[in-house]
Amino acid sequence: MVLRNFRLTAALHVRLDDITRQEAELRRSRQRTVAAQDAERRRLERNIHDGAQQHLVALAVKLRLAGSLAHRDTARAMTLAAELQWETRQALATLRELTRGIYPPLLAERGLGAALRSQAATMLIEVDVAEHGLGRAASAAEYAVYFCCLEALQNSAKHSAATRVLVRLDIDDHELRFSVSDDGRGFDPQSIRQGSGLRNMHDRAEAVGGQLDIRTARGCGVTVQGSVPMLAAEAMQ
Repeated sequence: MVLRNFRLTAALHVRLDDITRQEAELRRSRQRTVAAQDAERRRLERNIHDGAQQHLVALAVKLRLAGSLAHRDTARAMTLAAELQWETRQALATLRELTRGIYPPLLAERGLGAALRSQAATMLIEVDVAEHGLGRAASAAEYAVYFCCLEALQNSAKHSAATRVLVRLDIDDHELRFSVSDDGRGFDPQSIRQGSGLRNMHDRAEAVGGQLDIRTARGCGVTVQGSVPMLAAEAMQ
């Protein structure tokens, strides 16, 4: 009896140590997520100030000038009007670029499949998006999966020399599951330092109670797969 109690106590201590380590890792993960969000907000502020705001200020100045020239120099006013059309398109393009990292309206309105297909259409490699029994999940869950998939797609396009990527989305046991698989050159996980992109994917999934796994080998492509709880995610933000 004494020996059995000793073994049970030792097992409990080991389990408590594991829980403590997991709790510490989760806390660090959430701290990194908050820090990344703060850094992203600052980046957007700088880009809005240096990019979109400057476009709009220049447009306002030219509009005033065109108005003052309308009766005195019609030809010059028409030239300014043509320039304003082009600069307006440039300002809109800048604003669209800035808003890509913000919650996409298409994701909120039509869900994950539609949002990822929209992004896939802009990529230079072939991307297929396959859904199986996919319904709507909590917005935090969809947001986390969307940006994990987007990061994986961008990695495939930039680093893998892939020609095709398959994105799979489905629901299983109250979890929103996803995978992004490419036919690229892959890499040796032991020889590659995990950069901020891979770490961000892990942090996004873990911050809402999910998990993420990366499977690859040199010459065998890369598969990023994971899952997040469909309903618990909102409460965990």
